[in-house]
Amino acid sequence: MTPEKNDLAILVLIGGKSNRLGTEKGIIKILGKALISYQIDVLKKFENHIFLVAHSDEQIQHYRNQLQFPRDIHFIVDDREFFSYEKINKPILGIYSGLKELNLEGYKKALVLSCDLPLIKEEVINLIISESKKHECLIPRWNNGFLEYFFAIYPVKKGFEKAKRVLTTKNFGLVNFIDKDWDINYLSIEKSIQPLDKNLVSFININGPIDVYKVIKLFQNSNKIS
Repeated sequence: MTPEKNDLAILVLIGGKSNRLGTEKGIIKILGKALISYQIDVLKKFENHIFLVAHSDEQIQHYRNQLQFPRDIHFIVDDREFFSYEKINKPILGIYSGLKELNLEGYKKALVLSCDLPLIKEEVINLIISESKKHECLIPRWNNGFLEYFFAIYPVKKGFEKAKRVLTTKNFGLVNFIDKDWDINYLSIEKSIQPLDKNLVSFININGPIDVYKVIKLFQNSNKIS
């Protein structure tokens, strides 16, 4: 069952730039289609509102010049009230800015995604949303303990307040964003997610040219992304 729109929103962080690729990740094209467009195609299957968090109005305009977005895709600009580094972008700033806006609009939870995950699967998102219902927070976790911070569900109000503290104390690592007092469901990737995503392509992210090549090969050999 899909949550009500005002219960959970989707935040996609588009503010980062890949130095190795020399451009913003979301508009990198694979087989003629931008990474962010692959994501939106999947996310639009859900009834939840989608927000793209950008580092500036100029970045939003750049995206709009490059791509056609559905009318109901919303944009949020980084709020730098507590972050004085003008030319630096940090993921926690995007999370803070997105959660601040969602808190004002009355959302309870947010699914936070990085824009460089082009192979996210509908079944995995469904599972993550479902398994988060009885918890404040859900973070996928690998057997080695590594956490997928950018494919996770966070509480909006508590997350906004914690992100603000992280910014003001200038300990910007996402490990400092997770509050031990939250009710967190650490969802096993191997045990719970892999049965729905055999090759775990939902967690393949684009950091450099070799990753682009890898994803192209996966699309060309479509049985590996099924």
